Amino acid sequence: MKLVNFTADGHIRAGAIVNNQVIDLNCAYQAQLKAQGKYRYQEIAHAYVPAITDELFQGGKESLVLAQGAIDFILENPDYSDKKAVYHRSEVKIEAPVQKPGKIICVGHNFRKHIQEMGREIPTHPVIFAKFANTIIGPEDDIPYYPISEQLDYEMEFAFVIGKQARNVSEEDALDYVAGYTIANDVTYRDIQRRTLQWLQGKTVDGSLPLGPHLVTADEIGDPAGLEMVLKVNGEVRQSTNTDDFVFNVPKLVSFLSGLLTLEPGDLILTGTPGGVGFAMNPPQFLKDGDVVTIEIEKIGVLENKVKAVKQPANV
Repeated sequence: MKLVNFTADGHIRAGAIVNNQVIDLNCAYQAQLKAQGKYRYQEIAHAYVPAITDELFQGGKESLVLAQGAIDFILENPDYSDKKAVYHRSEVKIEAPVQKPGKIICVGHNFRKHIQEMGREIPTHPVIFAKFANTIIGPEDDIPYYPISEQLDYEMEFAFVIGKQARNVSEEDALDYVAGYTIANDVTYRDIQRRTLQWLQGKTVDGSLPLGPHLVTADEIGDPAGLEMVLKVNGEVRQSTNTDDFVFNVPKLVSFLSGLLTLEPGDLILTGTPGGVGFAMNPPQFLKDGDVVTIEIEKIGVLENKVKAVKQPANV
C-alpha cells in the first residue's frame, strides 16, 4: 500500500493511493463492515482502521491487513459507503504520511563514501539527533524560508516508520518492526546549526521536514538495501547514492536504537544524508526563494517541494 494523510472538506484523513484515486481507509472499512451486517460498524472501524495514519500504525500489521481488505472492497463496491470514500487525487491535498510522531530520530554520518571523502573515520556507533513534529510538511507544501538565516540547505534522506513497539530487537528480527518507508528532506539552517556545538536549533525550525509523497508499506519494499537515491535542485543533480552505502543499515539502526529506548508505532527514523549538500560545495550553494528540490528514491517515488521565502520578521 501507498499510505497518505489527505485533506478533504477541511479534515485530515488516513488514505491510500491507488492509481489516481485516494481511498479514505476508515470510510472504506465502515462500508465493508456495514455490508457484512456488523452492528456498531462505525465504532469498530474507528478502533481497527482509524482516521489518521499515526493511530493506524498503532494497530500494527492487523490494521494494515484490514485496511488493504477495505481498499479491495470499496473499489469493487463504491456505492456501499455512507460517506465519500473514493476521491480523485485532484480533489484532495496530500499531506505527510505521518503527522505527529512521538519521536523523530535522525542519523548523521551514515554514508560510507561521503565519510571517506571527507577524510574521517567510519563511526563505530550511530550519530543521532532529533527533529520535532513542528517541522513536518507534506509533498504539496512549500518549504518556508524564514528570514533568520542566509544558509538554507537540503539533505536527502531515506526514512522509515516503526510499526510496533520495539525494545532490544535483534538485527535478524528488525525489519519485522518497520511499518513502511518514505522520503524525507532534512532541511537545515546551516549557520544556525553551526553557531553552537549542538545541531538541534538548526534542525527544528517550523516546516523543515518535507515528507512523502506517501509511505510504502514494508511488504512492498522487502529488503530496503540497494535502492538508488537522487536529489536535484532546479533539475541539477546534487546528491546521488544507494542505500547499500549505509554504514548502519535499517536492521542495525532498529536494533541499536531499540537498545537505547523503546521505539513506538509511528516513530519516524531518518537514516542520514550522503555527500553533495550545498554547504560542502565550492563555493557553497544554498537554497533560495523559488528553488525546487526534487528527491527520488527507487521503489518509493518522488518528493518535490518549492522553497518559499516568508516575509515576516523573526528573531532566533
